[in-house]
Amino acid sequence: MVNFIWVGLTVIGLVFAAINGKMEEVNEAVFKSAGEAVTICIGLISVLVFWLGLMKIAERAGLLQQLARLFQPFVKRLFPDIPDGHPAMGYILSNMTANFFGLGNAATPLGIKAMEELKRLNGGKAEASRSMITFLAINTSSITIIPTTVLAIRFSYDSASPAEIVAPTILATACSTIAAIAIDRFFYMRRKKKGGK
Repeated sequence: MVNFIWVGLTVIGLVFAAINGKMEEVNEAVFKSAGEAVTICIGLISVLVFWLGLMKIAERAGLLQQLARLFQPFVKRLFPDIPDGHPAMGYILSNMTANFFGLGNAATPLGIKAMEELKRLNGGKAEASRSMITFLAINTSSITIIPTTVLAIRFSYDSASPAEIVAPTILATACSTIAAIAIDRFFYMRRKKKGGK
């Protein structure tokens, strides 16, 4: 559906530009934007490689395992349906840690693996389990202390103070995560009262 929306917006924009005689400006904007996209991507690659490298060092040093162990009691309360020692819990903790450091690109494959394990735990059913819904809500809203991608974009555009986004990001993502957990629990308790799982 999203693909149709994007194609529709593109076609409407081109038709509108043709009717108003603005096709030259559209062509100029397309090539200028393409050049900017390449510049931003190269800037992002360098920053992401740096942070992913730090993440790998932290993993080898055992810091990520310690952080995961620190989060485990809290995460276990969020996902009581997951048995102890199940691989899904490891993927969930790794995903949350990567999101914590603003490494969405590194968190995505871990999130997919976590969902695969949760689906397996759910017996392969098409309907999402309680744990799958909770994980999706937390993964989408995740607390971030270092917004790596936003910092990289601000650096590439020569922002006067690129790091000033850090405090608002921590506050905004903390609020979104608290809201996601609260809403998830509200609907879970409501469903439980009605006799659902």
